[in-house]
Amino acid sequence: MSAEKFEDTISDFSRFYILIILYESPSHGYAIIEKFRTRLGKDITPSLVYPFLRDLERRGLIRHIEKPVGKKKRKIYELTERGNQFCKRIFKRFATIISAALEPNLLVCTNCGCKILEGGHYEVIDGKKVAFCCSHCAASYKKGL
Repeated sequence: MSAEKFEDTISDFSRFYILIILYESPSHGYAIIEKFRTRLGKDITPSLVYPFLRDLERRGLIRHIEKPVGKKKRKIYELTERGNQFCKRIFKRFATIISAALEPNLLVCTNCGCKILEGGHYEVIDGKKVAFCCSHCAASYKKGL
């Protein structure tokens, strides 16, 4: 993958994460940059954030309201209903992709059948290590033996 294509990919993930931030709550541009930096430990430039916000607004996915801050006004961006629906669709697609990537690494609770990505509870039953999501499921399973 060329360096240019790699940067495009990172940029697309950055835009995706901006949508996540807006989906959580209305935010102004600087708050988006700060949340991004704090949560991901990665800097994002205003030259990516503000043009993306303008594009989202032009497409009717977000709107802004201006709130006074001293003598200046701050634009607070929020998703429109159309923007909320768009996010739900795109998040569902992303969840499908992530699920496909994680599926080979998931364990299944022997008792309830839920999927376990990390942690879980293990017990040796009849000389075999058995996975459970929690100690309650393990106890329930052993009770039914």
